[in-house]
Amino acid sequence: MPRPKILLTRRWPNAVEAVLAERFDATFNAGDVPMSPQAIAEALRMYDAVLPTVSDKLPASVFEGEIRARILGNFGVGFNHIDVAAAKASGVVVTNTPGVLTDCTADIAMLLMLAVARRGGEGERQVRAGEWKGWCPTHMIGTKVTGKTVGIIGFGRIGKAFAQRCHFGFGMDVVFYNRSTVDPDEAARYGARQLASVEDVLAAADFVSLHCPGGAENRHLMNASRFAAMKPGAYLINTARGDVVDEAALIAALENGVIRGAGLDVYEAEPQVPETLLKMENVVLLPHLGSATEETRNAMGMKVVDNLTAFFEGREPPDRVV
Repeated sequence: MPRPKILLTRRWPNAVEAVLAERFDATFNAGDVPMSPQAIAEALRMYDAVLPTVSDKLPASVFEGEIRARILGNFGVGFNHIDVAAAKASGVVVTNTPGVLTDCTADIAMLLMLAVARRGGEGERQVRAGEWKGWCPTHMIGTKVTGKTVGIIGFGRIGKAFAQRCHFGFGMDVVFYNRSTVDPDEAARYGARQLASVEDVLAAADFVSLHCPGGAENRHLMNASRFAAMKPGAYLINTARGDVVDEAALIAALENGVIRGAGLDVYEAEPQVPETLLKMENVVLLPHLGSATEETRNAMGMKVVDNLTAFFEGREPPDRVV
């Protein structure tokens, strides 16, 4: 029986590609050039499986007509870049890679919070530019993190890991909003307590960190009215998905002093970042590094391997989304 034909839309860690080449008839993106939706649509007609990443776009149009692919092995937890309803209607299974990037993403959220509070990005740029004139009592005064209140929107695996770091590592008071009710004893294990609404969290928090899914239900969850509901002098941290934040409203809030700063790892139109944000000293910008460690990226890839192997052996993929 011929091995299933699979296509990877980007380069993956070498160790994972080696396993995929051994188990499947695999085609790799040698140049690591992002594929257009049209190219992905063509791949769906030529391969038994397509393995996209969170940076690919798979709208409903890519699933139109007769397609050969029966499974999308997504490299990443988020899947709001895929029209899952259209995939399901076309008989295409979608899987993701949950659980293995929790700690690394929580670490990046901590990095952003500390960097923006203590003006780390601004300070490094000053040193590299040769503009530092030496220590003085009033130079580059930031904000203390220890003992402050952090508000978390979304209390899944990553939200919990971030809460744990904040409370037990930095003595922060942790409040959170989650769509479903979390058992108070469970929340207490992470040093956190649940509030009734997003607005309640925004009103209480010195730092607001987003850990909710992207997609339609959360698109622009942070909008102009929500920024206005934040404490004066508060900071926003986003390691979730770019579309959770209305970037135009964020820019206005920063320009008008409604909030004091922001730390961002994700953007609405990646890899494009608004020019205004690039020029702001009170914003720390990272290039979507949430899961970017060797250990995590390998683990994510092996999750996809496990999902594909199960599917083509007639078993239920362990991380099936639809």
